[in-house]
Amino acid sequence: MWVSETWVADMITALVSNDYDYLGCNVEVVAEDQPNIWERYEQSFSFPVDTYINNKHFAPTCALAVKRDVFEEVGLFDERLESGGDKEFGQRVHRAGFEQGYAGDVTAYHPARNSWDALRSKALRIGRGRTQKRRYHPELDEPHPLHPINYLPPSPFRLRRRFSGQDLSLPLLVGFYLLEYVLKLTQSYGALREMLAQRRSKREEP
Repeated sequence: MWVSETWVADMITALVSNDYDYLGCNVEVVAEDQPNIWERYEQSFSFPVDTYINNKHFAPTCALAVKRDVFEEVGLFDERLESGGDKEFGQRVHRAGFEQGYAGDVTAYHPARNSWDALRSKALRIGRGRTQKRRYHPELDEPHPLHPINYLPPSPFRLRRRFSGQDLSLPLLVGFYLLEYVLKLTQSYGALREMLAQRRSKREEP
């Protein structure tokens, strides 16, 4: 990732001027001049930081500034989590009553994943992290890896909202919807594998 030379100063200004304790910023996903379908998917679906802040009370680590006293009170990221540590930490901060905010005029730049392998690897990691959160943070009420909700098709209305006002062909929209569903199932597979690995490890304990 990369940011402008003023990124740190801009984030500090936003924290101080708004009296925020925890701040997420805009993320722009950058692709090649002629992006392939994987890159276009990433540009359309990745890093809706304002939605994360408002609805799920966290910002991804790549777009985050936090005051020191927040860490001193709630602790650091949980290093046991392979993925989802930013979400767990952000929600812990929210429960502790700290003020969270979003700086839409401050931007960090993230390269788009440009292959199926890259998207698949991310989805498996997210799935493993979900099961790890279920083990170490049961207060988050993470669904069991076998829960049916993990295998239902995603809402088509989410796709509709993301592409509202964009001139995209129906075949491309259908392709994005199918890709999102396959990635959801891939996450669920990663969660199942992690659950089985945890059970094997527990049986092998002396």
